Amino acid sequence: MSLDLSAPLLPSPAPFSSPDFITTQPRKSSNQASPSQTDSPVVDRRTSREPAKGFERRQFGSSHANLTPEAAELAIAIDQYKLENRRRYITCEEMLMVITKLGYSR
Repeated sequence: MSLDLSAPLLPSPAPFSSPDFITTQPRKSSNQASPSQTDSPVVDRRTSREPAKGFERRQFGSSHANLTPEAAELAIAIDQYKLENRRRYITCEEMLMVITKLGYSR
C-alpha cells in the first residue's frame, strides 16, 4: 500500500462569509448621549454646595462614655477635627496637631 502525498489532507476551506449577527455598519458609541439625555442637565448629587452643617451620623454615639475626662476631651477634639475637615480617618500628623491645639506639649 502506498501513500499519495500529493493529495491534500484537509478539504479546502469555504470562502469566508460573516455570520448574520456581525454587521459591517459602525455602531453607536455607548458614551454618546441620546437626544433625551441631552435635554436635561446632569445633577451631581455626590457633592453639596452648602457648607458642612457640623453634624454627622455616628455609629457609636456613646463611645466616649467610659473614658476618663482627658481621653474624652481628646476623642471629642479628634471627632470635631474630622467633621470640620471631612475626614473619616486621620494621620498621625493630624492627631499630633489636634493634641498640640489642646495645649499638650512634650
